[in-house]
Amino acid sequence: MRDKRLFPCGKTRREFVWEMGGGFAGLALSSLLAGDGFFTRQAGASSNPLSARPAPLPTKAKSCIFLMMNGAPSQVDTFDYKPALEKYAGKTLPEDMEYINSGGRKVGYLTPAWRKFRPGGESGLLISDYFPNVRKHADKLCVINSCHTDSHAHGSALVAMNTGKTFIGRPSLGSWCAYGLGSENESLPGYVVMLDKRGGPISGEPNWSSGFMPSTFSGTLFRPVGDPILDLYGPAHVSREAQRAQLDLLAQLNQEHLAGLPGGHELAARTESYELAFRMQAQAPEAVDIAQETPETLKMYGVDQAPTDEFGRNCLVARRLVERGVRFVQLYSGGGHLEETWDAHESIEKNHGQHGAEVDQPIAALLSDLEQRGMLDETLVVWGGEFGRMPFSEGKDAPGRNHNPYGFSMWMAGGGVKGGMQYGHTDELGFKAIENKVHLHDIHATILHLMGLDHEALTYFHQGREESLTDVDGRVVEALLA
Repeated sequence: MRDKRLFPCGKTRREFVWEMGGGFAGLALSSLLAGDGFFTRQAGASSNPLSARPAPLPTKAKSCIFLMMNGAPSQVDTFDYKPALEKYAGKTLPEDMEYINSGGRKVGYLTPAWRKFRPGGESGLLISDYFPNVRKHADKLCVINSCHTDSHAHGSALVAMNTGKTFIGRPSLGSWCAYGLGSENESLPGYVVMLDKRGGPISGEPNWSSGFMPSTFSGTLFRPVGDPILDLYGPAHVSREAQRAQLDLLAQLNQEHLAGLPGGHELAARTESYELAFRMQAQAPEAVDIAQETPETLKMYGVDQAPTDEFGRNCLVARRLVERGVRFVQLYSGGGHLEETWDAHESIEKNHGQHGAEVDQPIAALLSDLEQRGMLDETLVVWGGEFGRMPFSEGKDAPGRNHNPYGFSMWMAGGGVKGGMQYGHTDELGFKAIENKVHLHDIHATILHLMGLDHEALTYFHQGREESLTDVDGRVVEALLA
């Protein structure tokens, strides 16, 4: 029989008890959500999305500088010494090595390294004469000689190295770091990209895009020559106070519009980008002003010297940015296509001789400078390209090498990695990774781990699925960690 006695709220006793029980479940759910950080994330989403957040994992690294050698350096000519190439020089690739002839390029003869390899530091790491200055820092380097990836084409391989997938539309590595950690300087972007003056990677903006995340987490392009940031200053006739008032009004109108659009992330991101641009007007000019550096520092980086001036300036700006709390900086060496990048189809010696001379001194200076300032332990430096190159030439008497996604080299320094070590191996000819293989997802997982982020827990909900940088793959390469 229905209980007719009513409580002041107008409900029966049984309805009251039923809804009270639901309240207890709600309390439990609230507790679980709070423990998972749900409310903290939502609160952060409503304010500045680039506000600094503590790293979930214990870490030394606060920032990452990724030195991207656009076009793909040859591992057997730089960091993966293969004496067997001298023994078998002039011979064809053994028949048991299955080679996919990508792009219809001619297959030539096994070709030794074009420059000598020499030991560096106490570790004795063998590094070629294309990098004599970097070799002086051998004891800082963790060289990974067993990398492999999923594409032999520059465009898709570059996108994969930056975003984890060969197709466009996903957030880049720098975006994931900015999303997970924010920035320690609210007046500068969390993620900065500096291209080569000869052009950017052929796959363009998707390499530093935030993909399906809000655009707040996209890479901010700084120019490689001239003023790094265009239009940094407002019109001379508009005072800073008037500009502030304009932005306040715009923010108010946007907020009123957002009130009727739950989940309007892009508009919120656009509003925040205006605020960031306003804040950058005050601090960015000082951050990129390398004239404040000593003559000795400028000389060390090769500024105002040929051929190191451009990349030297970029490396120096990168150090100044991470020094001021920018989370992720990516520098590109090589722009456009073919020989303007590290894409050495015509001649390894000509190509790597040119590009190596442009970057070797600045990279060595960056490592020295970070160490001298006590910043190397908290700055992860990563070097590499989108894939490697074949151990044979492209046709008879041809001094170039074709693309090789099966085995190539990258290195890391600082930021909690072991120095003076080599990890993994390719076969005796440098054709394919065979021992302690490291897929690009493993590289990403390890970088995130060194930055204090769990690559499996760092997710973004998109189209009904929790997405991550490494998707369902990837592992942290524990052997690289100090």
